[in-house]
Amino acid sequence: MASGSSPPQILCASFNQDNSMFSVGTKDGFKIFDARTGRLRYESDIGGLNVVEMRYGTSLIAIVGTGEKPSLSPRRLCLFNTIKDAAKKDLNFRSTILAVRFSMTRLIVVLQDKTFIYDLNSSHILEEIDTVHNPKGLCAFAPNSEWCYLAIPASTSKGSALVYKASKPELICQIDAHQSPLATMAFSSNGMYLATASEKGTMVRVHIVAQATKSHSFRRGAYPSAIYSLSFGPSIDLPDVLLATSSSGSLHMFFLDAARNGRNQTNKLLGSIIPGSKAITDALDPANHHVIHSVSPAETRSCLAVHSVEYSQNSSKFPAVRTVVYMVTHDGYFREYTISTTKSNESSWVLEREFSLSDSTLKQKEHHKD
Repeated sequence: MASGSSPPQILCASFNQDNSMFSVGTKDGFKIFDARTGRLRYESDIGGLNVVEMRYGTSLIAIVGTGEKPSLSPRRLCLFNTIKDAAKKDLNFRSTILAVRFSMTRLIVVLQDKTFIYDLNSSHILEEIDTVHNPKGLCAFAPNSEWCYLAIPASTSKGSALVYKASKPELICQIDAHQSPLATMAFSSNGMYLATASEKGTMVRVHIVAQATKSHSFRRGAYPSAIYSLSFGPSIDLPDVLLATSSSGSLHMFFLDAARNGRNQTNKLLGSIIPGSKAITDALDPANHHVIHSVSPAETRSCLAVHSVEYSQNSSKFPAVRTVVYMVTHDGYFREYTISTTKSNESSWVLEREFSLSDSTLKQKEHHKD
């Protein structure tokens, strides 16, 4: 464990849209870090924050307070400019704001019974969606995809999701993923795939959005566990790997077809799907699943991002894979892991970096680009 002063109480943590930076909100304010170097880029003691969301590497961020100060109401979304150290615009709502997401042109605001899609440039509401009760503000967003896909829960009794186009608001499909209610979701970078986990947490599934069909089903474990975070590899086409963190303190890595067979062609994945049988094979095949135990204390929430996936240059059917993973935990630490998998499917891992988020101080103010 990293040494230093006591870590801050993390109320929220998230990576930006290309995973190059991450932010944390605490009872005192927020900090923004460069994920690649660990350098603190910006900090503010504005007050307690439940939401801090970045817009790529720009100076615009969205913050939502805990309500301890009148100016930081949990029903007020503040679009904050880090260059001017001032609010750019406030948006007020009738109930608590639970989640916020950005693309370059869209702003998503999630309440417990509604989800709003805004045009970011004009701040006009493009769509107001009445949703099922969503007290955790669960959503998934694909800001780098052509249609800016948005997924929100479709049911409070089972694990179904509604997928919308946020670029031109339109409901495109419903994905029925689990028998239990959803706990977390994540899109691949191109929005073609949606990963889901239920509140039971024993299975992690991957779905082809365009067909609303399941392509992979992985068993995380036999006993229930809360899945805190899901993240695909950054491949523009077919995802290589899918990683998950859970309340057991473990980090799980699941191989998709591109990593297992050393190919990166979407049509081969689609062509290999036989309804039902492939998902069962994926769930039972140990070659698909690798686990790092005790990466964080049990029951400690975490936020995960896959930085890179690299392959060795060989012609074996199962090439060596090197995966670099970033993780921010709510006990106040950042960790970078490298997971190496050999062609014989043996895995090893190295903790490359670890630092306390409270140890970093801003020696000189670094502004984001506009």
